[in-house]
Amino acid sequence: MDENLIPISFTINGEKVSKRILPSLILIDLIRDQLQLKGTKPGCLEGECGACTVLVNGSAVNSCLYMAVNIDGKEILTIEGLSSIEQPLHPIQEKMLEHGAVQCGFCTCGIVLTTKAFGEECKKEGKIPTRKEVKKSLEGHLCRCTGYVKIIDAAEDYLTHPSV
Repeated sequence: MDENLIPISFTINGEKVSKRILPSLILIDLIRDQLQLKGTKPGCLEGECGACTVLVNGSAVNSCLYMAVNIDGKEILTIEGLSSIEQPLHPIQEKMLEHGAVQCGFCTCGIVLTTKAFGEECKKEGKIPTRKEVKKSLEGHLCRCTGYVKIIDAAEDYLTHPSV
């Protein structure tokens, strides 16, 4: 057993997991390589594109910049955790499709998770965001296919309907 490995325990997509990891391991590598959850995409690996976004205790983080040891005791949500047999697409994903906001899909997972986190924050505050706030919430996500109008339209549609 390697004495340099650090034990961590966390919940990912509702499943409790315990691992022994190197202290230098970044979260995206743990998610993709060790847990085999490939929806989290490595884009720039510098925290600039947002493709690797996951939720840690409900907050959107760039998993390419987040050290895996820091998830000990925390709850992680990846794009895979949004779906179930009963609901294969989350309402945010449905809005993305409805508005034509998905082309290659590389950036979509991060955008969906960021929108979910922002939506939960808005619910806690009891507010419906303005379009300007929706745009601001999506800063840090790069899309090279769609432009941003359809993405913002989809996020705004999801976020501004109180029934969601």
